[in-house]
Amino acid sequence: MIRLLLADDEAMIRAGVRAILAADPSLDVVAEADDGRAAVDLAISHHPDVALLDIRMPVLDGLAAAAEIRRAAPGTAVVMLTTFGEDDYIARAIDVGASGFLLKSGDPRELIAGIHAVAEGGAYLSPRVAQRVITQLAAGRVSRGAAARDRVAALTEREREVLALLGSGLSNAEIARRLHIVEGTVKAYVSAILTRLDVRNRVQAAIIAHEAGLVA
Repeated sequence: MIRLLLADDEAMIRAGVRAILAADPSLDVVAEADDGRAAVDLAISHHPDVALLDIRMPVLDGLAAAAEIRRAAPGTAVVMLTTFGEDDYIARAIDVGASGFLLKSGDPRELIAGIHAVAEGGAYLSPRVAQRVITQLAAGRVSRGAAARDRVAALTEREREVLALLGSGLSNAEIARRLHIVEGTVKAYVSAILTRLDVRNRVQAAIIAHEAGLVA
């Protein structure tokens, strides 16, 4: 089972999301919150696998809650769930350590797919959000490419190989199968890569992989 924390200040939205999640028997909502502070407290007490956070919430907004959850409950991955797709929200969500960004107006199947991807150690952006990120990368690729290549140069050959696969969107299990190694070894490589690159999460590492030219 994938244990979930659902946080949104609108009870009707929470009910709708919970109904969508109920279609997948492997998903279990273990806690709900109607503000960001309660979401942080519940993440610490329940240790869910994934926290689904609305961006705009009272007391503590979703971005601030995501940052606190990543610090206080590092075993909980964060997915931002919002009606807003502005570039600023996307960049800030990635910066605070979110592994996924989904729009409430998206296909319900994206929600379930995104949760599974993040729970398995991957990252997930809704197609509309991904297009925005790709556009941003393309606009700054020349100026950022050299810096990214310098950062990647500090990695071992195997770490660069893992980073390239991570940048292609593969989960830890998929990388393990591709490289014929155990998943625990992949997790160790990913942890080392994040430390060496000085980034918070897989999404930031994947962006560097693209900027450095490791991913087509």
